[in-house]
Amino acid sequence: MSPVGYWPQLHAAIEAGADAVYFGLKHFTARAKVGFGSDELPEVMRTLHRRGVKGYVTFNTLAFAHELPTAAESLAQIAAAGADAIIVQDLGLARLAHVIAPELEIHGSTQMSITSAEGVELARRFGVSRVVLARELSVDEVRQIRAATPLELEVFVHGALCVSYSGQCFSSEAWGGRSANRGQCAQACRLPYELLVDSAKRPLGDARYLLSPGDLSALDHIPALVELGIAALKIEGRYKDADYVALTTAAYRAAVDAAWEQRPLDLTPAARIGLEQVYSRGLGDYFIGGTDHQKVVRGRAPRHRGVLVGKVMQLHGETVLVAPDAQVMAAAPIKPGDGVVFDAADWRSPEESEEGGRIYHVHPTDQGWLALEFAYGALNPARIRPGDLLWRTHDPELDRTARPYTQAAAPLRRQAVSVAVTAHEGAPLELRWQLVDRPDLTVMVRSPEPLPAAANRPAAEAYLREQLGRLGNTPYQLAALKLDLRGTPFAPSSLLNQLRRSAVEQLAELQARPLPIQVGDAQAALAALSNRDQMPKAPVEQPQLHLLVRSGAQLAAAIAAQPASITLDYLELYGLRPAVEQVQAAGIEARVASPRILKPAEQRVVHFLLKLECPILVRSGGLLEALRHMAATPKLIGDFSLNAANALSADVLLDLGLERLTPTHDLNAAQIADLTRELGSARIELIAYQHLPVFHTEHCVFCRFLSDGTSYKDCGRPCERHEIALRDQNGRAHPVLADVGCRNTVFGAEAQEASRHLDMLLAAGVRHFRLEFVHETAEQVTQVSADFAAALRGTITSAELGERLRRAAPQGVTEGSLFVPGNYLAVPLMQ
Repeated sequence: MSPVGYWPQLHAAIEAGADAVYFGLKHFTARAKVGFGSDELPEVMRTLHRRGVKGYVTFNTLAFAHELPTAAESLAQIAAAGADAIIVQDLGLARLAHVIAPELEIHGSTQMSITSAEGVELARRFGVSRVVLARELSVDEVRQIRAATPLELEVFVHGALCVSYSGQCFSSEAWGGRSANRGQCAQACRLPYELLVDSAKRPLGDARYLLSPGDLSALDHIPALVELGIAALKIEGRYKDADYVALTTAAYRAAVDAAWEQRPLDLTPAARIGLEQVYSRGLGDYFIGGTDHQKVVRGRAPRHRGVLVGKVMQLHGETVLVAPDAQVMAAAPIKPGDGVVFDAADWRSPEESEEGGRIYHVHPTDQGWLALEFAYGALNPARIRPGDLLWRTHDPELDRTARPYTQAAAPLRRQAVSVAVTAHEGAPLELRWQLVDRPDLTVMVRSPEPLPAAANRPAAEAYLREQLGRLGNTPYQLAALKLDLRGTPFAPSSLLNQLRRSAVEQLAELQARPLPIQVGDAQAALAALSNRDQMPKAPVEQPQLHLLVRSGAQLAAAIAAQPASITLDYLELYGLRPAVEQVQAAGIEARVASPRILKPAEQRVVHFLLKLECPILVRSGGLLEALRHMAATPKLIGDFSLNAANALSADVLLDLGLERLTPTHDLNAAQIADLTRELGSARIELIAYQHLPVFHTEHCVFCRFLSDGTSYKDCGRPCERHEIALRDQNGRAHPVLADVGCRNTVFGAEAQEASRHLDMLLAAGVRHFRLEFVHETAEQVTQVSADFAAALRGTITSAELGERLRRAAPQGVTEGSLFVPGNYLAVPLMQ
């Protein structure tokens, strides 16, 4: 399955051998800068289907309440246009799509953060027939999920990796007022950071981009994935150009074919280098090949570099002497016309541009080096030093390799057809054309007149195969010919040519025709799912304060504050029971927070949480599904990570047994207020104070920089001995914590608090307010809790609360994701 940003990529994917492509429209897509207009969609689907390629429309963002009518109409349009499937993140939209068009396939996006068979089953409940698994799973983990579910599975095999689990990144929301869950990722993970260990700066060498992973390449794992029966192997890159789409598609087409035929992959070293050259931040089998935190983030650069081709040894004026990489030289030598850049990451600041240009001449030297000459004045030699790395950023030869796919004069990808010939003397000639891979697609053409007897050359197999196989500029090739000959019929070549052309046109038209599909009234479907008139709403109660703590010192202060509940979010599971008992002994409801991610081998966590016999703050859809099947399920509160962005998705989750839920951080304060009015005050728990969890990542910063280990098995667990933070270019230090699964969460430096919106939220009926602490001291926990309690009692104003919080927060406060922009009710246009 290949990525498509627009028409050039679509045509390249077809010619290079994609079985399917995925693409977005101008709205409700996780790649907001590219995509087709709604009016183009029917022609997109006709183009794909004529070539035997499936088209999946990405509808993989969260939808806000005021956008639901537009989303419903869009879903109906997509179904009517003949899309083979939609790819969704929002469970409410999945349910809505299933009601509007029951026959339309629904695929669960990787934005659903699905990492277990239970997560797959949760998606299946709402009409999902295929799930795109999280990119952080290894082949062995995929194998375990495959064995536990009959649903189709799809995995990414090539392209960019997000440092955060897809669907669990709120950095863009926190720092830029734009949401990755809404197709507007600001790529904060690609920025440089300083590492603070126990408040002291730790030297990183050249690894300043310590949250920027390399790019995935799973070519060598294709046989295992094919053997597992994975439904689709997906290439990332809807922002990439047509050359990238062509070359990656061709490589993985070859890999899949080789695996299917159980033969070794015959991909030349030059072709492998070409994959790195066309676009990469450094290719590797990160995560899918198993965990190795030393490899996934190199950290030297955050962007495409191309191929490392050598190292600078000397400079003679403007001539640069380079020691070339032997492997690269053997497969794709440095040559005139190559574009290169000199990488001096050990001394140059991130803001400085790099020296580079196009090579004019290449001369070998006696030392085995290469002397590279550039246009006069193209380089500043003073900014190039011995030891600098040389990267080839552009290889003109690669353009030529991609050109047959991107500028095909005739179809390269052809579909096999079989032709059944009925040629009886004295009867019309009949040709029955059938697609080999789609035997349901058949056309019949007949001659207008009976065939006469041949004078000297009756119709025979060789003659008919030659004439009917002249499929030149068509997307078909003759694979099989079946003959029913009687007598000595004569079929002139002009007649065969005419019938062949007619059959090809009819077959292409038949393929392009959208399958008949039932599409209901979009607004009626939305209204039916939104009908809550009969739902009883609990009476409005007094505001309640809930605290979440992450250390023993914070716990003592929280107990003294006497809130309605205390949630324990500890690194070490086995420290939970005494803490739960301590809270319960104080007459306070104790709750425990689950991990956000549960992989197949981590089901022990579920059983441990249940043994605590207390309410659970559920952060994983897979866990929610698992708990549904337990004999005794405690009270469940859904957290922000379940990504409830509208009443439809909230209803889905509440119907699964949640007592309350916290909306996604993609909602602002006004939207949370509206959701509370719609669902009722008893159903919403608002986080009124927190450090926003901006990244949640499988990659462990503790292991990478505070150990030589590759995983939790050999890292020595530095997370239990050290505190770390990442300091950004603005001087803000963002705390990093590990969880029970050794995953890291990077928290925002500033405290996000709701004082500016407190009066509005109370008026809307919000009655459950949660305060979450990360690195606050016991004294700060006491102060912040007391200030909020006073504001909820009405003994201080919301303005005074805000002033007190500004004084208490060590790195300041922010509205963060609660900020209400003036244009937040704008509706995306159906272009």
